[in-house]
Amino acid sequence: MDAIIQVESSGNRHAKNGNQVGAMQITPILVKDCNNILKQRKSKKRYTLEDRFSIEKSKEMFLLIQSWYNPHNNVEKAIRSWNGGANYSVRGTQKYFEKVMRAMR
Repeated sequence: MDAIIQVESSGNRHAKNGNQVGAMQITPILVKDCNNILKQRKSKKRYTLEDRFSIEKSKEMFLLIQSWYNPHNNVEKAIRSWNGGANYSVRGTQKYFEKVMRAMR
């Protein structure tokens, strides 16, 4: 997660790029997806758009998304899906994957 944060925003929780904001550059669609997962799991917890500016809550959303779409915690899948979504293409996420891998070293 720390390498993704470094690549996405250099750790700036106030970073903005279009509708992507926060340290992990979370979109409103991802927040909605997290809330749908929570609803399906019968949890009363919900995330707001403001939560994207919290590094702690952004990490929680990342882990929630990974637990749903990447239950085996495959690191490559985690990195690529964070950039390209659940149906990412390897080619479309290759540069991002390489950047995150470099940041992990």
